[in-house]
Amino acid sequence: MAGLLSEDALAWIGRSDPPLSVEVSRRDIVKYSISTEQVLEKYLTGDEAPPMFVAGLSREVVPLDDLGPDGLAQASLVPDLPLKRVMAGGVEFDFHRTVHPGDVLVFERSLSSLTEKQGRTGPLIFVTYTINCRTEAGEPVLEQKQTRILR
Repeated sequence: MAGLLSEDALAWIGRSDPPLSVEVSRRDIVKYSISTEQVLEKYLTGDEAPPMFVAGLSREVVPLDDLGPDGLAQASLVPDLPLKRVMAGGVEFDFHRTVHPGDVLVFERSLSSLTEKQGRTGPLIFVTYTINCRTEAGEPVLEQKQTRILR
């Protein structure tokens, strides 16, 4: 297999988006809890956020016209790669603490790896991001590893 990953693309490994701070409101927790059919009272009253609440909290809110064919906003940490079709490759979560109303969370996202592999139907590129979420005081909340597959 010819090398799909140029030196320029590989130089992107380690790049990060600027940190993003998000203040958690009770109302946001309640809305999320109702929409995801939570049953525990602590979630429905907004006293504590369900674990997956924080996973999408750092996603940008963009106009529909700015979404790509996959329904996501244009990724900022992606070099120009020769393969263009993007598929979900998996997500891993490591939760450290619960989230409460009033918490100010700081998200840092970085490109952690680019790997090429040969699949049954052709070449693949695995793009892996690491997303760290901490409180404003630096207390770990969530570590997330997100992989996208290009073919």
